[in-house]
Amino acid sequence: MKTAIITDSNSGITQKEAKELGIQVASTPVLIDNEIFHEDITLTQEQFYEKLKSDANVSTSQPNPETVSELWREALKSNDKIIYIPLSSGLSETCHTMLHVSLTNPEFAGRVFVVDNQRVSITQRQSVMDAIKMANEGKDAAEIHDWLMKTKMQSSIYIMVDTLKYLKKGGRLTPAAAMIGTLLKIKPVLQIQGEKLDQFKKVRKLADAKTEIIGALKHDFETRFKDIVAAGKMTMAVAHTENFEEAEKFKQELISAFPEVEFTFVNPLSLSVSVHIGPGALAAACAVKY
Repeated sequence: MKTAIITDSNSGITQKEAKELGIQVASTPVLIDNEIFHEDITLTQEQFYEKLKSDANVSTSQPNPETVSELWREALKSNDKIIYIPLSSGLSETCHTMLHVSLTNPEFAGRVFVVDNQRVSITQRQSVMDAIKMANEGKDAAEIHDWLMKTKMQSSIYIMVDTLKYLKKGGRLTPAAAMIGTLLKIKPVLQIQGEKLDQFKKVRKLADAKTEIIGALKHDFETRFKDIVAAGKMTMAVAHTENFEEAEKFKQELISAFPEVEFTFVNPLSLSVSVHIGPGALAAACAVKY
């Protein structure tokens, strides 16, 4: 029984990496001044931030259902089943749309398993790596799906935002709140706990943001993820938006703070999140591993 693994570019997995891993990645459409681009195909991270900082009208959209369906059809020519791991349904309608297609289209029913495990970016990437490992061990698609769903809330993401400009632009802050926050040099620390992007703390310096994030992870490791850490099944990762140097520094700080937890990778945040928070952001995440 051969199972294909397909995800989307919100996972941070590039087209090149996908080929190396033996998986497929559906590219997220990005709209720039009403022109459609495709992440990592016709639009690089560098081009994206250049446009974002130029005050162009930038937004992301869900992949075309027919484009994803065609990926599934091609994959099913050489595979028995598919595990499809899209962006969290809490952040996009893609998951609900493709779940409906998988259940109602006779050519996919019982063969395509859509995983709505509330992940994005580096935690979504971890889900993909877990699925690959399970598939390589010969696990059935249903078993892989069930494990990913069972562990879906066993992850956290904490993000320090460098500027309030893009939260204001996206309607997540009122202009007055953004102005006051800018004057006071406030850098919000946001969190994703399986659903939407929510406020966690307010700080004024990068060092304070790192302290808050490390403290939040420590609390997670000592409370709701205590047994997972004890079993050696917890991972950490760092993400950033045009902030690679600080991300590498933060990686070393996390390894020093939590030597008992496996550090997996440093990755750019997916564009679906980056469009709302802008450049200069720094994030840390933890997620259970298979």
